[in-house]
Amino acid sequence: MISEDSCQVYVAGFSFHRKPFYTSQLEVDGINTYLMRFQTDGRCRARYDGKLGMIETGDLLLYSPSEQYELIIDHEINSLGESTIESGDYHIFFGGPWIDKWWNTQIRPTRMKLPLSEGFLILFRQIALEQRRMENPYPEISGYYMKILCLELDRQLKEQPTTTHKSYLAYQIKHYIEENASHTFKLADVASHVGISVSRAVHLFKETFDTSIMQYTIDVKLDMARERIIFSPMSLENVAETSGFANYTYFHRVFRARFGMSPKQFRIANREQLK
Repeated sequence: MISEDSCQVYVAGFSFHRKPFYTSQLEVDGINTYLMRFQTDGRCRARYDGKLGMIETGDLLLYSPSEQYELIIDHEINSLGESTIESGDYHIFFGGPWIDKWWNTQIRPTRMKLPLSEGFLILFRQIALEQRRMENPYPEISGYYMKILCLELDRQLKEQPTTTHKSYLAYQIKHYIEENASHTFKLADVASHVGISVSRAVHLFKETFDTSIMQYTIDVKLDMARERIIFSPMSLENVAETSGFANYTYFHRVFRARFGMSPKQFRIANREQLK
């Protein structure tokens, strides 16, 4: 008998695509599931609210078993006018009685913009790591993480600023950085995107988030690199390049300063955890 508090994670992982990809799956081993998909890098297209729309960095998609799902990753034109394919995401197929109750507590949008914050990303990461373990005597742990993620999602939705919030422009700058961090841009590009001067953009961002635009950009690049180091087969030099670092020497230095070990040591340490 399945407990009413049961929450199951069927499949979870991180994917990074640099080639065309298509899927319409919303079923795992014959089981209709819920799906949560969080875009962490690049862009793609997905079907939501009955139409295909552009999905960008920071967009979270949430589907019930009865909803239509379709994902298309193909050539896109980036902010520099270049044709490219780059799309990274966490995806979780999940279900259970607890999830059914959670789903019915309120109406949530299928597509929502959320921050690439460490507190939020770590939940996706831990669930993906739990599902990748070759030997896992405690499979229920991923279910507990999933419950926390669902509740954290509700908190994020509740705390999102509205268009009348005084920090709205700062959040628009933040979203621009998250969507373009893997490419080269200037402070002038950021300011132009939201229609204000560079000095005002710098001041608003610092006042709202207590960090500089450039430091936050580096942090986002490092978060991209960390996920790729753990989950992708890319070489470390390719990780640095695709995460927006001009050269590997600089990447190695800032990565060690942030995480206390080199990219190579970090990859070895995290893959040891999966054995």
